[in-house]
Amino acid sequence: MKTAVMTDLRKVELQERPVPVPGENEVLVKIEYVGICGSDLHYYESGRIGDFIVEPPFVLGHEAGGVIVETGANVQDLKVGDRVALEPGKTCGECEFCKQGKYNLCRDVVFFATPPVDGVFQEYVAHEAGLCFKLPDHVSTMEGALIEPLAVGMHAARQGGACLGQTAVVTGAGCIGLVSLLSLKAMGVSRVIVVDIMEKRLEKARELGADLVINGKEEDAVSRIMEYTGGKGADLGIETAGSQITAGQLIRAAKKGAVIVFVGYSASGEMTLPIGIALDKELTFKTVFRYRNIYPMAIDAVASGKIDIKNIVTDYFDLDHIQEALEKCVNNKADIVKGVIKIE
Repeated sequence: MKTAVMTDLRKVELQERPVPVPGENEVLVKIEYVGICGSDLHYYESGRIGDFIVEPPFVLGHEAGGVIVETGANVQDLKVGDRVALEPGKTCGECEFCKQGKYNLCRDVVFFATPPVDGVFQEYVAHEAGLCFKLPDHVSTMEGALIEPLAVGMHAARQGGACLGQTAVVTGAGCIGLVSLLSLKAMGVSRVIVVDIMEKRLEKARELGADLVINGKEEDAVSRIMEYTGGKGADLGIETAGSQITAGQLIRAAKKGAVIVFVGYSASGEMTLPIGIALDKELTFKTVFRYRNIYPMAIDAVASGKIDIKNIVTDYFDLDHIQEALEKCVNNKADIVKGVIKIE
């Protein structure tokens, strides 16, 4: 099978590798679409995210949708021909976090494209059957690939207690900011404000239903939010930009007693924040690491029409030109909001 292998920083080449053989509890999936995630671009560009360091050869990609072509001996709930979304992280099932249902915190997780585990920029993958979620007939495998980032946005919205009657602010209008916007709207949040500095991303946020978009380069985001909320501030903030500036804006623009959910990682892993203001307002800070128990809900939201996930995609590429695709995504972040690789 064709496999896109990262051989060095900013260098990916197609290689031939054997098609994997599924274990007795696994299925073999013919991959049809893989989303290009910000983490893929970080690894491609710099070779590391925090303590996770790429040691080539390495395969990127973890947002996948495809069709089952073979099933293991013990698999009963899936069959050949089923179209599935792949949840990329296999956990131990035995630790305290797994037993509490917080399996995203498992220390022994094996997660696609998180070094040293290879990802799925390839034609086939063998994966745990319990992590392959069947898609309804009218949900495409391309939409299936986008369930993974959508799960992050839904987890963030749930962590924040999103509900009807709230005004929420999302800082950052990249993929995770946009799926957070979609999740907030689907959960009934009355007004969603999106803040970014890239006009193309703000246009996409407006297209996806943002009630107000603010270009932080052109106007004072805090003043605009306070004006929009009649001086009260926002009930909920979701920080996806990984920026000290935007995190500070959320604290300053928050209503007393509000909740702020941190999703984005800063470049250094650290931030200096106006904690005095947070204390005065008795804000609640929450954080997100991936997601847990979200895939069925996310698929249902797409299948029912509550969330139109396909419209976050701005650019399509094919596997044969993946080096060019990754370069374009790295060099043109202002215009490429979300790229997807189609695997023939």
